Amino acid sequence: MPAQARVSMERKLAAILSADVAGYSRLMGEDEEATIRTLTAYREVTDSLIHQHRGRVVNTAGDSVLAEFASAVDAVQCAVGIQQALKSKNAALPPERRMEFRIGINVGDVVAEGEQLYGDGVNVAARVQALADAGSIFISGTVYDQVKNKLALSYEDLGEQRVKNIADPVRVYRVVPHQVPSPLVGEGQGEGEYGTAGTVTPPHPNLSPQGGKEPKSPTQGLKTRLPRAAALAGIGVLLSVGIIVGVQYLSVRLPASSANIPPQQASALPLPDKPSIAVLPFTNMSEDPQQDPFSDGITEDLTADLAKISSLFVISRHSAFTYKGKTVKVQDVSRELGVRYVLEGSVRKADNQVRITAQLIDATTGGHLWSERYDRPLHDIFALQDEIRHKIVVYLALKLTDVEQERLERMYTGNPEAYEYRLRGTAYFLRLTKEDNARARQMSEQAITLDPTYAQAYALQGFTHWAEWSAQWSQDPQIVERALALAQQALTLDDSLPQAHELMGFVLLAKKQPEQASAEFERVIAHSSNWSSPYAGLAASLNAAGRPAEAIAAIEKALRLEPRNPFFLSNYLTALGGSYRLLRRYEEAITVLKRALTLNPRNFGARQTLAVVYSELGREAEAQAEVGEILKVSPNFSLEGVKQRLPFKDPAEAERVLAALRKAGLK
Repeated sequence: MPAQARVSMERKLAAILSADVAGYSRLMGEDEEATIRTLTAYREVTDSLIHQHRGRVVNTAGDSVLAEFASAVDAVQCAVGIQQALKSKNAALPPERRMEFRIGINVGDVVAEGEQLYGDGVNVAARVQALADAGSIFISGTVYDQVKNKLALSYEDLGEQRVKNIADPVRVYRVVPHQVPSPLVGEGQGEGEYGTAGTVTPPHPNLSPQGGKEPKSPTQGLKTRLPRAAALAGIGVLLSVGIIVGVQYLSVRLPASSANIPPQQASALPLPDKPSIAVLPFTNMSEDPQQDPFSDGITEDLTADLAKISSLFVISRHSAFTYKGKTVKVQDVSRELGVRYVLEGSVRKADNQVRITAQLIDATTGGHLWSERYDRPLHDIFALQDEIRHKIVVYLALKLTDVEQERLERMYTGNPEAYEYRLRGTAYFLRLTKEDNARARQMSEQAITLDPTYAQAYALQGFTHWAEWSAQWSQDPQIVERALALAQQALTLDDSLPQAHELMGFVLLAKKQPEQASAEFERVIAHSSNWSSPYAGLAASLNAAGRPAEAIAAIEKALRLEPRNPFFLSNYLTALGGSYRLLRRYEEAITVLKRALTLNPRNFGARQTLAVVYSELGREAEAQAEVGEILKVSPNFSLEGVKQRLPFKDPAEAERVLAALRKAGLK
């Protein structure tokens, strides 16, 4: 017999994507035909996206997919596209029939034999994929090194992992797709995500829906990017365009200990000394995925109301929303967030009816404490939310002050359509683009037209002007004054509105009035002591006023309320690094700033602060490297742009920062 033709072998470097379906055996066991139909449909999506991103499908067997790419960037972008597309498809399926892929990506040496690939490059990708959670993307350290500064993504460092049949540990990162929005860098003056004493994430103006019908308006059909805390996370970019920056060093007594930074989930967070709760994202059970803002809003509204109760510890909605769309054990939630109780549920909205289920769980044991299902007309949504909140208050035996009781009973508008316009405007606002910011302003104007006494709508409109100034989408010198006027109008209508006081605080920082800004943030904290953002805003204003030791105490509270969301943690740690710098505790500053960059490599506020620290230590090469990283993304980044946005009480500190950046090579 003739000898078989030899198939040539070729060694090459490639980016390998490995994927499979989480729980595939269970799905097949329950309904083989339905599972195969779903897998076939999903395969069409994955194959198409692989080709669109210049990849090649190497092999498919059972529920697995193996693909190769010439670029790590293409592989990661493809993986993000796959997870987004499949999430949309899964929204139309019952939770028990959803098909979620686990994706692992590695860059390494492979052996190509014909159409097949072999070698450690493939094996490591498969092992990384096996570590991934359902619906998630894990990447190896070799991939991270190539994509960390090139994509609008965040990455959670999971450390070195021992994996089967691989001799050396593999460093693994979790991709966090929507924690960082499309960058604002390079637009206008080009500061992007900058700040010297810290990048502090502002609040979104408590934009929790309270129901209302779908408006027949330009918002119809809006595909919001709100579903995850990750979408909210993007607001941090607005403050980091230079509002929160390093300020005057004063000779102060140094605190005896460093700030209490939450651990990187290595151990359980301790429970507070009072009842504690996290409100997990309520699941949208409607057939229309565009109802996500409604179910998210139920979650936000309940969180915001509970946050007003001083006898209760409430975790930030940004951290709670990191669990959206994931199957998690409540015991893990308790450990990771440091809470005893979890509230979870689902929402189904159809025509003029709404069904909400809610259950309170002791997360330390997993025991269900109570569960209710509510079927109501949509116009009863406000009363329904009050019932759920009242159940929690009674069950946990919480004592409300007269003021808290009054706050919880207050309605901000009686016009559901006006509320819906504000909700949709918020969805636009949170996209953080110039065009969507303009649409958000239009929506807030519609809400105000429908209800001229709607204070929250004025606050939202004020935030759009402040965002326009922060991102330098306009050079109009009156933008800050317009934001100020709208904050004042909102406070005239409701002088206790916390969103308006927060807006006022940020505007006063922009106007270089840190003491007055501090007073505004303290008012918000007195109203809603469980919001993390006013503590961060207070820390920023204290830094600006030359009181960094007090700022550390404020940022500690923000960190405890926000233990999980990488983008917010990164911003808060940047503020903390700025405080340490002002106290000349340079090594501590470097430690927290590096951790901030691990959580969010696109946090240029942290890079700028780190550049100043290195420069002041005489480590000029490292300082220049940090400035260089910023300039790669934002070539218009300049000393003049930084100078315009430094909110110093003492101009001498501004010159100190500018001198450090000048020494680091910034012009």
